[in-house]
Amino acid sequence: MANLDPQTPRSSKYLPWSQDDVPIIDSRESFSDVVFKLSSYIAKAIDAAYTYEQLRTTSAGQSLKPLITSLSGDCHHPAIVAALLAARYLFTNADADSDSGLNESRALACELVAWQFLTFLSEKELIDYLLYELPQGTDDNARSSLSDSPPHTNGVRGSHRHVDEDHADETSPLIHAQSAEHGAILRPPKRASFDHIPGPGTSSTFLGDEGDASRRANLDESMAGMNALEIAAIADAKKFLSQKPVQKIVEDIWNGDVIFWESLSVHAVKKPRVYNKRVADPFTRLRVPKYQKAFQISFFLSFLALYYAVLVERDPSHITATETVLYIWIAAFAYDELGEIKDAGLMFYQTDFWSLWDIAIIGVSAAFVITRIVGLLRKSDYIIDVAFDILSMVALFLVPRIFSVMSLNPYFGSLIPVLKEMTKAFCKFLPVIVVLYLGFLTTFTMLARDRMSLNEMSWMLIKVFFGSSYLGFDMAVKISPLFGYILMLIFVCLTNILLITSLVSLVSNSLTEVMAHAREEYLFQYSIYVLESSTSRRLTYFMPPLNLFPLIVLRPLRLVLPSEEVRRIRIFVLKATHIPFVALIWAYENSRTMISRTHPTFSRAPHFTSRPLSAGRLSLEGARDFVKSPTTRRALNETSITVTPDMAAASTTKSALGAVTTDNMELIALVQKLSEQVDGLTAMVAGQQRD
Repeated sequence: MANLDPQTPRSSKYLPWSQDDVPIIDSRESFSDVVFKLSSYIAKAIDAAYTYEQLRTTSAGQSLKPLITSLSGDCHHPAIVAALLAARYLFTNADADSDSGLNESRALACELVAWQFLTFLSEKELIDYLLYELPQGTDDNARSSLSDSPPHTNGVRGSHRHVDEDHADETSPLIHAQSAEHGAILRPPKRASFDHIPGPGTSSTFLGDEGDASRRANLDESMAGMNALEIAAIADAKKFLSQKPVQKIVEDIWNGDVIFWESLSVHAVKKPRVYNKRVADPFTRLRVPKYQKAFQISFFLSFLALYYAVLVERDPSHITATETVLYIWIAAFAYDELGEIKDAGLMFYQTDFWSLWDIAIIGVSAAFVITRIVGLLRKSDYIIDVAFDILSMVALFLVPRIFSVMSLNPYFGSLIPVLKEMTKAFCKFLPVIVVLYLGFLTTFTMLARDRMSLNEMSWMLIKVFFGSSYLGFDMAVKISPLFGYILMLIFVCLTNILLITSLVSLVSNSLTEVMAHAREEYLFQYSIYVLESSTSRRLTYFMPPLNLFPLIVLRPLRLVLPSEEVRRIRIFVLKATHIPFVALIWAYENSRTMISRTHPTFSRAPHFTSRPLSAGRLSLEGARDFVKSPTTRRALNETSITVTPDMAAASTTKSALGAVTTDNMELIALVQKLSEQVDGLTAMVAGQQRD
């Protein structure tokens, strides 16, 4: 059977690039069609290995300008940013036998184009394009959904229609086409998993061959329900996520200025929007990541307190009340974590550094519970002691997990990727150590077969490896009077000098590489930390341990009651049980409002306007603040000289002078912003003329 997977073009020598190859993307096209068009164009335009800085600042990125121009001026597809990032994922996971450097350059080009596209959007449009969720269904359904529901925008990109607002159940409030009144079966959209997404063994570029319909369907199905920021996380798009427009949206999600739920009702719809206190349900503030993380840390603190209480109490004969509460906490945490995996999908869930710690806490705690029950049933003191020993190891993961909130700090947040890379470097180097160790262990054991056991020899060589060289030389004669000293000297030189030094150098290189991009690494981890708290499609989210109540009591009601009635009961129970949480949030936000009114300079200026961030800017000069040029400073000076005397002459009282001065400062700020945009446009024109 013929292989239907399209092949990755290795070079533009075979597929020459021209500006006429810029794809025309219609808003009615399916997501996979858009991904294949974009990846095909970028594969033709980038035919050599470049760094991100070369693509951004040199002529190597000139071939991307026609695509950026076309997308910014003519493309209104709601999933265009997600498609660019999906193409980046496919390039990164290209065939093992392909040019990894070339594919990495193409992946960086996807990030660059996606970021440049954002610079042409207003801040309201940033929300629509970055948080637009891909539809669920086949190619035809996806195409129909995209056609009917492009994001609503009101900036330079023109007006679009609103996204369809479908109804949902407690698991996922987004469905397609039909409403609950017509008896629709409510199903959550599938999230990406390793079983659906094209992996390293598939092609990284798709050239539009009609034979790859199944591959396209798999791509649509794999990323259904994900938004552009989630795709950027699984695609490891650190350059994209670290850009200021993207981080502004991430920060607003964290603070609750951008919300996904505005009401808590049976027919509530998940849709990204700006928070409006006058119309939003107070209980929707429970979904704000900042508050979720605060309550999560409180839960972990109570978990740790119960953990210490059980270890101190340590009643081997029967289960105490404190131990029973600890079991409830373990079950609640495990159920909540299972819900997060189901909501976020395995691909996105595993990008969070702390997910591994959560799984470890659940695994060790489950081992304790099982061992404890077996010990009590068999009345075995030994098994019971082992159970409490297992419980003691929970602190290895629970204590660091409590302090995970410190990763929000830029300094400590940068250390997390450093530790990850250092661990990876050590694991890669570990096989070399193991091979040498096994070789010497075998030789020494055979030489001292009548004098030392295998266990004694193993521990002795481990001590020598970790620095106790004198112990090895003391035992050399006992191992072998003839070869002992020579072999031990070789072993010490290889381990303590060669291997340890090489390992330290390798880990230091990993540390240097990560610290060179510390800001990107931190913002990448911060973005994941925020997104994994806000991507849930459950209308009602119960804080642990209260989440066990709907599991035990409400879930069985689905067998006898209509889904709409069950959702109504869940909402009522949520409001009845989470009033203290909402009260704390209300008190916190009102206290901040009072402080802002007392100190107006502390208040945050609203920035959700339809004004483009940088309308018409096409330069690949990077996301940096423009340094004020002499033209800008001259314009500001002239404005100050011309405006201030007239205003001073017109002012007759001290209060009037103060008001005019305020207007003057606002005018100067406006002139400054306009001057910066003029300087940027002038630099762009000058650069194009030089080219």
